[in-house]
Amino acid sequence: MLSIGKRMKNSQNTFESCWHRGAGSARIVDVLGMIVDVRGILVKHTETEQMPKPSDLLQGTVDLLILKSLAREPLHGWGIARRIQSLSDEVLSVQQGSLYPALHRLEQQGWVAADWKNTDLGRSAKFYALTRDGRKQLERELENWRRLSSAVGLLLKRA
Repeated sequence: MLSIGKRMKNSQNTFESCWHRGAGSARIVDVLGMIVDVRGILVKHTETEQMPKPSDLLQGTVDLLILKSLAREPLHGWGIARRIQSLSDEVLSVQQGSLYPALHRLEQQGWVAADWKNTDLGRSAKFYALTRDGRKQLERELENWRRLSSAVGLLLKRA
C-alpha cells in the first residue's frame, strides 16, 4: 500500500487543458489533443472498451515510483522503499506487501531485471535494475503522471 503523509509540496502543472461539454458529459482535452478523464487517463473512444479501475491508478503510481527509483542505479527492495521515502521528505512510504508484488510484476513484464548480489553489509539481496524496456516504460509512466496531475490540478482550481 502507498501511504501519503500530511506534508505536500506545491508543483507546477506543465500542461494546459480545456473543458468540452457534449452529449451531457464533460471531458478534458489536453494540449496533445488527447481526451482524458479527470484522473488524466486517456478516455477510450468506444463504449465497449473499459476504463482503468481506481486500483489500477494506485498500482500505476507505485510502478512509477519504483521505476523512477531505479533510474539511477540498481537497488534491493529495502533500498527502493527507503529511496522513495527519503526523496519524498518522508511523506511517501511503500509497504512490503505492495513493493514486492509490484517488483515481481515489473520483472515479469520485462521492465526490471533482478540479480542476487551482496549488500554493503555483506548480506545477499536481490538487486533490481531497469531494463531498456523499463526505461521506455518509465517515460510512458511519467507522461501519464504529468497528464494526471495536470487534470487534477485543473479540477482543484476550478471546483
